[in-house]
Amino acid sequence: MSIDRSQAPPFSFPEKIHLNPPQGRVLINGTPLYYIPFPNIEAVKIEIVFSLKNTEKEPYKPLLPFFMLHMLLEGTNTMDAEKLDDFFDFHASEVDIISSYEKQGLSLLTTKKHLLEVLPVFRSLFTDATFPEKELNKRKSQKKLSISIKNEQTSARANQLIRGSLFHKDHPFGFQVSEKDVDAINKDDLSQYYHKEFLIAPQIFLTGHLTREELNQIESSFSDLPLSAELPIHLPTGEILSSKKVENKAEALQSSIRIAKWMVPKSHPDYPALYVLNTLLGGYFGSRLIKNIREEKGYTYGINSFLGELNGNEYWMTVADVKGGYGEAVIQEVYKEIERLKTEPVAAVELEIIKNYLAGSLLSNFSSPFDQMNHFQQVHFQGLNFDYYTQLLEYITHFDGRDIMNMANKYFDQKDMLEVIVGAG
Repeated sequence: MSIDRSQAPPFSFPEKIHLNPPQGRVLINGTPLYYIPFPNIEAVKIEIVFSLKNTEKEPYKPLLPFFMLHMLLEGTNTMDAEKLDDFFDFHASEVDIISSYEKQGLSLLTTKKHLLEVLPVFRSLFTDATFPEKELNKRKSQKKLSISIKNEQTSARANQLIRGSLFHKDHPFGFQVSEKDVDAINKDDLSQYYHKEFLIAPQIFLTGHLTREELNQIESSFSDLPLSAELPIHLPTGEILSSKKVENKAEALQSSIRIAKWMVPKSHPDYPALYVLNTLLGGYFGSRLIKNIREEKGYTYGINSFLGELNGNEYWMTVADVKGGYGEAVIQEVYKEIERLKTEPVAAVELEIIKNYLAGSLLSNFSSPFDQMNHFQQVHFQGLNFDYYTQLLEYITHFDGRDIMNMANKYFDQKDMLEVIVGAG
């Protein structure tokens, strides 16, 4: 049969997404384990994730989790840093740190061939770390330099200020670390945190193609972790009032802007429509903010908006680094684009582009076994499962422009916005 190459192949819009939910089990110490089996892959990934105990206790040392995590590979009771590095390298394995405002832990990426040999050494990182003084001092010097450099960056300072707006100033998520916070860290602090506040409410996420023996060995390795009796603490955000913060830096060549507000969580029925709205506004390279502020006005190389989440609290934010002195102008252009979404129906052609982009983007998120586990975690920690993605694709397939207009009017009132400008006046 001949092919007419003058015609594009027919487009088929995906109607469903097929995802296999993880197999769940509970270890004898109460730790939940989630396993997604994938035949025909020789790689194995183990992620041990702990809840971060957020606290405002005095004296508050915000960098304790950071330094503790980054010191775990600096030596154990049986191997120093060099031996650990050589061991994992020889066995084609990587250990990575899991660190965020909410979670902490370690991940191991290895092969089926080396799994059982590498597992005991990986396990030792959770109980046998020694925190050598020399390496700690080196990391403290590096961190102080990093803080000093970031203090000169308009983008880093803007991030600090917007977090301080989303959370009250004493909240761990809004705390602004300084070199004094680095100086406050010592070996005894790390050891005490490691033994009393690190191993809190773990969850294990496992991806690969494992035999019953390999699964049993993994379970056995982590069933005897000396878990802390502490419980996770999630501090409330407090009342958030609209605000505007401006810091002028005469020497800066650019201005960094942030606009933000709290939104509803993924479990809320309005979230899919907000997800689409954000993409249309600033969530991809063909967005309205890109066309207006980058392509038409040339104020910036890039501007984007996104929906983020902290401890189950979803927020919306617009981020851009713009030409010096144009921060206020860009903020007003963002509001103009939001106002257009409130008052002007989205054209059918633009709706079709967004549908195709979102459907393709969503499906591409699950192109590898590790991607699937990563996206499972994203919804799992909000009390959801893979059904979320199935329902999201269903919404993307059938929404219309009226949903966009309704959401813009319902959630994007300018008087509720938090604004930050840092840079050239």
